[in-house]
Amino acid sequence: MSAIREAAEAVADGELVVYPTETVYGLGADATNPAAVERVFEAKGRDRSNPISLAVPSVPAALEHVHASDRERRFMATFLPGPVTVLCRRRDSVPDVLTSGRERVGVRVPDHPLALRLCERAERPITATSANVSGNPSARTARDVDPAIREAAAVVLDGGETGGTESTVVDVSTETIHRRGADAERIERWLAAN
Repeated sequence: MSAIREAAEAVADGELVVYPTETVYGLGADATNPAAVERVFEAKGRDRSNPISLAVPSVPAALEHVHASDRERRFMATFLPGPVTVLCRRRDSVPDVLTSGRERVGVRVPDHPLALRLCERAERPITATSANVSGNPSARTARDVDPAIREAAAVVLDGGETGGTESTVVDVSTETIHRRGADAERIERWLAAN
């Protein structure tokens, strides 16, 4: 069985997987399954008031789970796939636990072949959060993944070294950059011009 298939099956079974992105290694689970999302919070020791984003293989796949304005769609068409997390109004398929009860959810379309194949094969959004214990550094290689995260995960996909810079988190509706990361200057220029 291929590693991608094994990881997708683990996600379908509510288990955790570690996967590479163009930024850092991520911790994936079925983002629509509240129990699986809870496992992500537990593995990371993450505060439940700190929302988790979701990853999908394409912008059309994202639109199945979020309501996006025309401007948000143009933004996504410009920057995704890429190292950007876009906050959009969630649909009912997105559970409260993922967003910490907020109306918006972060959406990622990772620009990494293994991450995209996992998203496609899983046939559901997966959690998009760094594969580290909260407060610890993010992993740039599979061997850097924290032993506690590795132990919690059913599958670790090794995609070599990642870029290392976290995604930029942006709310296009309020023109707010919540976290500066990759492409932040380009995003600011787009927001100012559009």
